[in-house]
Amino acid sequence: MPTFVPQSLELRPETFVVERHDNEQIVAGGDWVALVRAPEGLTVIRTVSDTPDGWRAFAGRTAHEIDVPGMLLSIVAPLSGADLPVFVASTYDADLVLVPAAHAGKASELLRDAGHDVR
Repeated sequence: MPTFVPQSLELRPETFVVERHDNEQIVAGGDWVALVRAPEGLTVIRTVSDTPDGWRAFAGRTAHEIDVPGMLLSIVAPLSGADLPVFVASTYDADLVLVPAAHAGKASELLRDAGHDVR
């Protein structure tokens, strides 16, 4: 059974887009936040000016080792339970959990209700 891990999360002020690219010219631009290369293409998360189709991101601020079970699940489960879509990019130091910008307020409320500190 997974363990719930209460965390400190920051709702980032930027608006993001998640894109798939067939070439790496986007890497030269400075507005990307995360790049993930796979055989099918390059996935890019980057900041944009406000857009109705954008995403907002919750950044984990609770320091932990990478082998602590339940960290990401503790964030994603309350959002999934409310049928909110998520997109996740993880780094060695933190997880970036994106939700559609139109649902950022609801997502914040759900995460607080689940026991997280959301700022």
